[in-house]
Amino acid sequence: MTRFLFAISLVLVASPAFAQQREHDACARDVTRFCRAHMNDGDDVVLACLKAHRARLSKACNKVLTEHGQ
Repeated sequence: MTRFLFAISLVLVASPAFAQQREHDACARDVTRFCRAHMNDGDDVVLACLKAHRARLSKACNKVLTEHGQ
């Protein structure tokens, strides 16, 4: 029983990190494709670049942006 509870707590703690990694992976190719020149300019600049290329983004990246109110 103790192992089970430990495993469940480990999953719950790791879930936000896993979700964040999944979201990063969803947009990584789009950032490389459309916003390579801005990759070192900070998150806000990259986000603005992605939004400027919204019509050309992958469905996965577009979904991540939408889920975060962007």
